[in-house]
Amino acid sequence: MTCALALFALLVPALRGGAPWAVEAAHHLDTQLLAPLANTSAATGLVLSLGTAWGLAVHRWVLTKLLITLVQLYLGIFVLSEALDTAADTLRVSPALVVGTAPMAGAIAVQAWLSVAKPGGRTRWGTRGGRSVTLPTAPPWVFALVVAAPVVDVTLGLLLGFPSPLCSLAAVVVAAVVRHRALRRARRGSAPA
Repeated sequence: MTCALALFALLVPALRGGAPWAVEAAHHLDTQLLAPLANTSAATGLVLSLGTAWGLAVHRWVLTKLLITLVQLYLGIFVLSEALDTAADTLRVSPALVVGTAPMAGAIAVQAWLSVAKPGGRTRWGTRGGRSVTLPTAPPWVFALVVAAPVVDVTLGLLLGFPSPLCSLAAVVVAAVVRHRALRRARRGSAPA
């Protein structure tokens, strides 16, 4: 949220002209800090939901956070970053670019509120036969993997010159496979003999 607000603070004076440094700083902030942090945030959120009893689609608030995250990633990567690239090349900022940073910060604030308030109860996938679904927790190494992955990703991104969330993506896939296997084992263990 701080990065989104910093983009807004940098782009407002650039909108009035006369602050080319602010456009360049906003572009640098986006490529060097905001993109890796957004990827890290999305990956850790996915792994936490896949690795804990909260689940990915068991509670409405988690599913809502997932949808907000996916929309933010799409808009951030394909709309905001493209607009900042153009602004950095031309040193001209459109009002839409400035206005677009405020909802990004607001959406992050909504996600924080959802994490605290946990509204909405369970989804239809969160109950079976009228009973709440209990999901297994992943082993500690899965959580260690999602902590280490962004470090490797940021290092790769610095070496390559652009964000590269390959390890974070791998951590999400590993967490999904671990969850799938745990659920399959649990089903086999609870099947009638």
